[in-house]
Amino acid sequence: MSATAAFPPPVPARDFAGVFSRVAPHMAALDAFLRRQLDAFEPEIRDMADYCIDTSGKRIRPALVFFSGWSGAGSTPSEDLVQVAAVVELVHLATLVHDDIMDEADVRRARPTASRQYGPAAAVLLGDALFAHALHLAALFPTTEVCRAVSESTRRVCAGEIMQTLRRRSVAVTRADYERVIDLKTAELFRVSCALGARLGGHSDAFVADAAVFGRHLGIAYQIYDDLADFFGREQRIGKTLGTDLASGKLTLPLFLLRDRLPPAERVALEAELLGQAEPRLELRLRQMAELGVFEAVAAEIERELAPAEAALARHPGLAPVEHLGALPLVLRAQVGALR
Repeated sequence: MSATAAFPPPVPARDFAGVFSRVAPHMAALDAFLRRQLDAFEPEIRDMADYCIDTSGKRIRPALVFFSGWSGAGSTPSEDLVQVAAVVELVHLATLVHDDIMDEADVRRARPTASRQYGPAAAVLLGDALFAHALHLAALFPTTEVCRAVSESTRRVCAGEIMQTLRRRSVAVTRADYERVIDLKTAELFRVSCALGARLGGHSDAFVADAAVFGRHLGIAYQIYDDLADFFGREQRIGKTLGTDLASGKLTLPLFLLRDRLPPAERVALEAELLGQAEPRLELRLRQMAELGVFEAVAAEIERELAPAEAALARHPGLAPVEHLGALPLVLRAQVGALR
């Protein structure tokens, strides 16, 4: 196995692109690897797969693989880490295709979603094809550990998506339900990305376990941020349709906190919108969130998740991956601040 590339000096942690520039050779190798995978798809759907395997996303999960597996030596990306990064990215892309169908979203990464481009029926099957190829790549490793971890994580991600789907248009969802869903559908892939990266990077069992803890809490924090951005983001900057959670009846943390703070009559009106019994009034809900301190309360919840993530890294001072993983909570804080 070839060693991973040397990082350039750390850059200010203002955005994901800045931090991920440290793994530019890895990302280039990942892009080339993913492009080569197109030949594995049947000719009839190759263009559809190509539409999904684009390079415009943040690639957070592959970056977690590369950062967690960093050993501090060498000049070329590890083939094993690139392949695992491709596996988790394909699983993630498949979930995005399915998410956009269920959310009836029109825009993803500043262009039409696969559902909008090809229709929801074809997009469902396209997402399935991406899942299947991810597991095929995981099965090519000489050890069963990678395939087992990825298949279990994929099942858990799908379980989280199913739970979320079944709870749409329901106001009986609890905060515990919400936390369970985001733990499964988002944090799980962050967790397995860090764990497999650390394992394939040759790090100790103790660091593999703590890298997984870091990934899980970062993933929960990131999903809460994403739910916040659905209300406070700008579509041109975020690159996807905003306001879909309210429109699709999905109770997320900003909506939980808003509902808890509204007077009874307004709470009933909001619940009618979530149930699909009334047209969603996004502008009104945004004003109420601003007036009732919802943004600040959600930001505080993000901080509560970042604390144990950073504590897990602090148990391994001086270890090669720690500095680079540790930049990601700083970036997430900056992203939250940019929404204000």
